[in-house]
Amino acid sequence: MDEPAKDDGIVLTEAQKRARRSRSIAIALSLAGLVILFYVMTLVKGPMVLIRPL
Repeated sequence: MDEPAKDDGIVLTEAQKRARRSRSIAIALSLAGLVILFYVMTLVKGPMVLIRPL
C-alpha cells in the first residue's frame, strides 16, 4: 500500500515563532499578576471575606 503524503500544515517563520512566544509570555505574566493582585486583596480585606451571608 502507498503511504499518504505527509502534510506539515502551516509552517511558521522564525519571526512568527518569536512573536507567538512573546505573546504567550505576556499573557502568562498578566495572568500571574492578576492572581497575585487577587491574593493580596484577599489578605488586605482579612478574614471578614469568609464571614458573609449565603
